[in-house]
Amino acid sequence: MTETPASLGYRMPAEWEPHEATWLSWPHNPETWPGKIEPIPAIFAQIVAALREHEEVRILVGDDALEKSARAALRARGCPESNVRFFRIPTNDAWMRDHGPIFVVQPGRGVAITDWKYNAWGGKYPPYDLDDVVPSRIDEALRLPIFHADMVLEGGSIDVNGRGTLLTTESCLLNPNRNPALTKAQIEERLAEFLGLRNVLWLGDGIVGDDTDGHVDDLTRFVGPNTVVTAVEDDPADENHRALHDNRQRLQAMKDESGRLLDVVPLPMPPPIHYEDRRLPASYANFYIGNGAVLVPVFDHPRDEIACATLARLFPDRRIFPIPSTDLVWGLGAIHCVTQQQPAAAHG
Repeated sequence: MTETPASLGYRMPAEWEPHEATWLSWPHNPETWPGKIEPIPAIFAQIVAALREHEEVRILVGDDALEKSARAALRARGCPESNVRFFRIPTNDAWMRDHGPIFVVQPGRGVAITDWKYNAWGGKYPPYDLDDVVPSRIDEALRLPIFHADMVLEGGSIDVNGRGTLLTTESCLLNPNRNPALTKAQIEERLAEFLGLRNVLWLGDGIVGDDTDGHVDDLTRFVGPNTVVTAVEDDPADENHRALHDNRQRLQAMKDESGRLLDVVPLPMPPPIHYEDRRLPASYANFYIGNGAVLVPVFDHPRDEIACATLARLFPDRRIFPIPSTDLVWGLGAIHCVTQQQPAAAHG
């Protein structure tokens, strides 16, 4: 029988555990942000500037021209390039959370890569051949142990507490456009084998406008071993109200790996943001937890302050960085979607 990460003692750590680095894929595809790609590199530069003081930032660029463009964007932001490294790895798009490696740790063995299949959210946006091999290309640079999982999985579709519990959604992982040959039980088994889990919690539907079929990182996030924040919409007339209410009801009955009920903290939704006639998947839940910082997408609305204050209370030892994301979410993703953490090797 082939050894799995779990059989060797590996686990996926929580996002708030120490990082060695954060990975980004530098934006370059104009089809991702129709008519709006110009401001996107400056937002990425702001992300890099917020993170580089606390951890290395590793950026994928496909060629010299893109690397020069990225360096120019960092200079324009006044961001020093110390603690920033570029890797010559081409990509189709910029969503590192979904096409990047999912790292696992084991105290005696260090860090390893789990490499899942990637099909651009059910084949929606071809080509995705370059993105699908990003984990293997990163492993060529890092020379870490790597485990190949025979299952489609995006990083944004899962969230973990580092103790053995994972959150996900039925609308995404059970969608036939991902793994039609696998049952729910088989999906849970594969997650357990590769990420060191023993408790999978299933939410229902995602938010309106989310082309990923309902990624959990727009809905509900672990902020502690037994604590989650979850997006809420109080207006019954809002089209997100019902799904978010249902997910909150589910959470209030859910238990962690030790059998304790979760502590559920509400996080407001921003007001509706539209591109032409389409509602965009704007959510404060798409924040990213760095070593000394929490990067929060904001949308020029009074609710920004409520979201940031909520996360500041939950992460008192980290600085809150509001990142203006109205232009970024035009591409149907935000801060968490473009980042991927690599845990520190010594922290197993």
